[in-house]
Amino acid sequence: MSNNKNLLYRIITCVFLIFLVLPLIVILIWSFTKKWPWPYLLPKEYGLRGWKYFFNPNSKSLKTLLYSVWLSIVVTIITLIISIPAGKALGVYDFKGKKLIEILIFAPVMVPTVAVAMGIHLSFLKMGIANTFFGVVLIHLIPCIPYGVKILSSVFEIIGETMEMQAKVLGASPFQTFRYITLPLIAPGIISASSMIFIVSFSQYFLTFLIGGGRVVTFSMMMFPFIQSGDRMMGSVFSIVFILTTLICLMIMEKAIRHYYKNGNFFYS
Repeated sequence: MSNNKNLLYRIITCVFLIFLVLPLIVILIWSFTKKWPWPYLLPKEYGLRGWKYFFNPNSKSLKTLLYSVWLSIVVTIITLIISIPAGKALGVYDFKGKKLIEILIFAPVMVPTVAVAMGIHLSFLKMGIANTFFGVVLIHLIPCIPYGVKILSSVFEIIGETMEMQAKVLGASPFQTFRYITLPLIAPGIISASSMIFIVSFSQYFLTFLIGGGRVVTFSMMMFPFIQSGDRMMGSVFSIVFILTTLICLMIMEKAIRHYYKNGNFFYS
């Protein structure tokens, strides 16, 4: 019986990997394809037009990529600062109006972005923060905060506040309790929330285009026009870079946080 379960698990894993890897292989082939007519199984002509364009300094692709990564990192940090206390309040405490607050926090996920983006744009124009880096960061917080709060509230709901109360009884200050008890406990949640927030921010197109006004250009704004125009070589090149950048950034964030905790920095004063 155990062998049958292991065999079924391996089959499911292999099928999942095939469906996951196969589209990536096709995208990789398209990034070097100049001509691939039907019904040929492999391309007839290959080329490097897409990669040459991406690495050409005049295209500003690398510069825009680094700018987008920096913007998403800033959004991730600010979202975590907001989401940690909000997640604790929703996950640990019971108070009047809690359900209403949860609905309001998750409203950006349920309500179409277009329905509110135009009104927000007008408000940003009046405040003078439209077409600025700061304005784009603020608008990215709207779709990112619900994910951060949801993940961290679930974590706080699981761990509770027993350990924090014990630390306070032993004489720890609120800052010491947060640093040495709370943060190590919610580390997995921080990693998960950071990953989701970064991906949501890094992939934003419409909100960045609207609030940035064409002055704040991100990598997704460069990528989507190629995809929509049907230029498969260029779209594949930018898609591969997009995927690799996301994976590398997530791996770096995860390794950095795990390394920090592994060294025991939170457990020694």
